[in-house]
Amino acid sequence: MNTPARDTRGRLSSLDQLPDEAQEDLIWACQQLYARQRTQADILFELNDRLAVKGVDAISKSAFNRKAIRLAASMRRMQETRQVFEALSGHLAPELIDDQTVALGEFLKQLIFDLLQPGAGDLDTKGAMELSRAFKEVVAGQKISADRRLRMEQEFANKAAKAVERIAGARGTDAATISAIKAALRGEASA
Repeated sequence: MNTPARDTRGRLSSLDQLPDEAQEDLIWACQQLYARQRTQADILFELNDRLAVKGVDAISKSAFNRKAIRLAASMRRMQETRQVFEALSGHLAPELIDDQTVALGEFLKQLIFDLLQPGAGDLDTKGAMELSRAFKEVVAGQKISADRRLRMEQEFANKAAKAVERIAGARGTDAATISAIKAALRGEASA
């Protein structure tokens, strides 16, 4: 007999029921788990000592283990997401992308990360296609933005070169110095 999927969050664990004054200790324990320097049992022992000082009931080994497993799974997903975006970022030149497309890209990365979280629902083929289209649009927007910025930089360099030529020529600056200034404006290395 199949049981229907639960529409509720279920029973709260002892970690979910910690009072506000114990939240910093829970954060500390999560940071310790993330650092992977100490054993889970050692971290739980110290966490329970910290809670006892505050008069809070101890956390059970099983509740802490469930938390550690969820945290480890979340860390793996974040690491995988980070690796994917690091691989993609090598193909994009951040200095050529304006702030709006960077913000859009960050939003899309966060959306993908959120969809990978437990309880966010399964990503079906339609959802994957929509994410693919969104990513394609971001990349297209970045290209347009990069092209626009490149064109604007070129226009500025041309105007600046003309101004340098006009002002430096009027002040009697030699041609070699004027050429060196113009090369520097274009980003070319001078000898």
